[in-house]
Amino acid sequence: MTSMLIETRPSDGVVLLQLNRPEARNALNLDLRRALSARFLELADDASVRAVVVTGDQAAFAAGADIGMLAARSPQEVVQLGLHRLWKAIADCPKPLIAAVNGFALGAGCELAMHADLIVAGEGARFGQPEVKVGIMPGAGGTQRLIRLIGRAKTMRMVLTGEMISGRQAYDWGLASHLVADEEVLPAALEVAKTIASFSSAACEQIKETVLTAEDLPLDAALALERRSFWLLFDTQGQKEGMAAFLEKRKPRFNPD
Repeated sequence: MTSMLIETRPSDGVVLLQLNRPEARNALNLDLRRALSARFLELADDASVRAVVVTGDQAAFAAGADIGMLAARSPQEVVQLGLHRLWKAIADCPKPLIAAVNGFALGAGCELAMHADLIVAGEGARFGQPEVKVGIMPGAGGTQRLIRLIGRAKTMRMVLTGEMISGRQAYDWGLASHLVADEEVLPAALEVAKTIASFSSAACEQIKETVLTAEDLPLDAALALERRSFWLLFDTQGQKEGMAAFLEKRKPRFNPD
């Protein structure tokens, strides 16, 4: 594992990935992007992993892309970097993903946070899509994920002005799922991950897949997908154990499904 990405396992079933480029405010250069992509591909197939937390440090979650990597490239050269494939490994990971955000989450850093299923934001966090200030636009979900989370008017405000919003605004607008004091961001994110990891992995992965897949479907099609996902869970160890524990008035003992 590259030193730019530090991995620990703080509790059973939980993986913590920490971006480690403090000299660049954890800007996402090509090596760090590749390290993230490779690790998420591996975590997707690791039955021992039930939840993933990604974080930076107190100063920055990730302050954007590495502009030096992109500034002089032609359109074709940007395509050949394959950044979209690196993002896809994160987007397609079936494990519940939590972003623990302190400090700056700007540009590609904000987009990385939006790849998470839950964002735990500190009061002092700053989210933004400032690409317009360097003559480009978001290219990894900064228009499309953002509009689905906070609506058209607020998205246009962020992407056309490049202004930053606070952790509290992010929470009030629906971008962040949790708002805590800055010093509580990582402990809170790890506690959420620990809770998720205590449940049936099959149930959590079906929930994630159904919510994300059905999000843009017509209601009838979305409900049909939900029903089928619901039915499939009745063939899992988690359902058998969870319901048996409920009836027996004891705590369930979930194993990887």
